[in-house]
Amino acid sequence: MGTLVISSRSQEPFMDRYEAGMALGNRLLNSADESTIVLGIPRGGVIVAREIARILSADLDIVLTRKMGAPDNPELAIGALSEDGQLFLDPGLSMRTGVDETYIEQEKAYQMSVIRQQAGRYRKVRPKIPLDGRTVVITDDGVASGSTLQASLWAVRKERPARLIVAVPVGSMDALMSLSDDADETIALKVPPVIHSIGRFYVRFDQTTDEEVVEALRTSTQGSA
Repeated sequence: MGTLVISSRSQEPFMDRYEAGMALGNRLLNSADESTIVLGIPRGGVIVAREIARILSADLDIVLTRKMGAPDNPELAIGALSEDGQLFLDPGLSMRTGVDETYIEQEKAYQMSVIRQQAGRYRKVRPKIPLDGRTVVITDDGVASGSTLQASLWAVRKERPARLIVAVPVGSMDALMSLSDDADETIALKVPPVIHSIGRFYVRFDQTTDEEVVEALRTSTQGSA
């Protein structure tokens, strides 16, 4: 199990993803080195990642994972799928929601098609950067269940980074404890007692568009390696 660092139990919201990213970037100054690369989970996580990368003068890239939603509640994550097709399922939630193998295969095929579309769009702007031997920071705009970040961790581990850090503005204790089993360091600025919605912890939480992600990747000063 890696180190779990919680900065506060505050329930005060961030103004937006930019403020959250800047706060995380400043918190990570002592954890970064010359090899650091920051990976954002599209879409909102890329905005957070860009601010972290800017403050750390680090490379910026994306990690493509998709949430596997429950049949009658697509916002409920029963698992997640990574860019290389690796599947993470929550056994307890899968059982309670009654999903069967047919549903899982159909949902996996759909989410994989979305990942391929995202890769076709984003990788034209920022070709994938090798992670072997580097310090990798994975971020999103928040973590509730942790399934998407879990899939991201598994996928990135396969690329043999020297150090793997999860850093989020806000997260649930249960998810962070689980993620810390697979990360070398897990950092959360705020861990409130209850999280019903990540958007509750932002004053402005508009949906991030593909165009904003492309612009973040295009305007990042790093990532040309």
